Amino acid sequence: MNVLLISANTERTDILPLPLGLACVAVACRRAGHEVALLNLMFEGDPHAATRESISAFRPDVIGISVRNIDDQNMACPRFLLPCVRDLVATCRACSNAPIVLGGAGYSIFPQSALRYLGGDMGIRGEGEVAFPALLERLKNGAGVYGLPDLYLPGQPAPGRTFTTHLADLPLPEPDLWIPPVPGREELWIPVQTRRGCPLRCSFCSTKDIQGTTIRKRAAEAIAGWLEELVSCGFRKFVFVDNTFNVPPPYAKELCRAIIQRGLDITIWCLVYPKWLDRELVDLMARAGCREVSLGFESGSDQVLANFHKRFNTAEVRTISRMLADAGIRRTGFLLLGGPSETRQTVEESLAFAESLNLDWGEHAFKITTGIRIYPATALAATALAQGIIRPDDDLLQPTFYLTPALRDWLPERIAHYRSAHPSVM
Repeated sequence: MNVLLISANTERTDILPLPLGLACVAVACRRAGHEVALLNLMFEGDPHAATRESISAFRPDVIGISVRNIDDQNMACPRFLLPCVRDLVATCRACSNAPIVLGGAGYSIFPQSALRYLGGDMGIRGEGEVAFPALLERLKNGAGVYGLPDLYLPGQPAPGRTFTTHLADLPLPEPDLWIPPVPGREELWIPVQTRRGCPLRCSFCSTKDIQGTTIRKRAAEAIAGWLEELVSCGFRKFVFVDNTFNVPPPYAKELCRAIIQRGLDITIWCLVYPKWLDRELVDLMARAGCREVSLGFESGSDQVLANFHKRFNTAEVRTISRMLADAGIRRTGFLLLGGPSETRQTVEESLAFAESLNLDWGEHAFKITTGIRIYPATALAATALAQGIIRPDDDLLQPTFYLTPALRDWLPERIAHYRSAHPSVM
């Protein structure tokens, strides 16, 4: 079958997001015997014209659309991003009778409501490398698709969920499939995902709906070998998109050693969870090429951290921050302000704490978020429901935020004033 895969995201950030997940699905489909074309709308001046042209030239039997972001998570002036994707679905419908299958990280958080809003024929929640080829096989043979795990159909009950136990069974894509031939291509930050799943269950986080709660890892040697292939193609900058690079610590150390052993001259950026990070791991990270980390502390108040269901405290954050600085690794961070237990005092504690870490201001500035996006089936959603901030029938697809009522008037003004005195703070 001819399969056209479209990365719908056109939102640019400091590190330009490339569609690694969709590329992995593309390789899996090719291995299953299908012809695959991948269209990345990020680099198209006219996304709809590019879509029409691709459909006309390729004549797809199935169209897959990856939805990365639902909104920009900005409470002050939220931008709902799905109308553009809905228009893209309409363009595909006007050009082709091929069934439209939705997927991607953003879609996986809202599989039923996003499918309904966007008007897709089907949607795949979570890992597509297994589910999508299985769907293609059914469609190719004219078989029914109802009952496939992870496959959502309009008006049908939620299906069962599956997660691949061994990530080694899933392919990694070659550069020419998903890294665009644009000027300055070698300076792009290439995303790397070494593990999936997170058992930490932070009160506001949607990761479990995308990746599950069990950590599943690729072989460290396989990742190092893939990095070596990318380096041979001229790439040197890699952003590890794992939710927490240092969890579990033994695997993180094994991965660093595998990179060091190959002598790769690379620059790594990653997110670390400020616990379970010792001097040995920090040293290995630095030797492997880690030059910058985002230190995910999110608050400077132990009270708020406990409410977020964090496993660390501010003393641990301070110790780990110091270790990273001693190893020459730049540190940035971010605060999430306005959660259920937030007070004026805890806000001031957080601002003072962030300043006391002496983080490295620069390309990726320190970020403060006021108000927290509410995602379904989270502890934060349960709190918001109990407080009457959301309704039981609210699917939360439209940007919906929690900001503790006591600070609703004071906090935005306080942070605006703080930013005016600290220009490098986002």
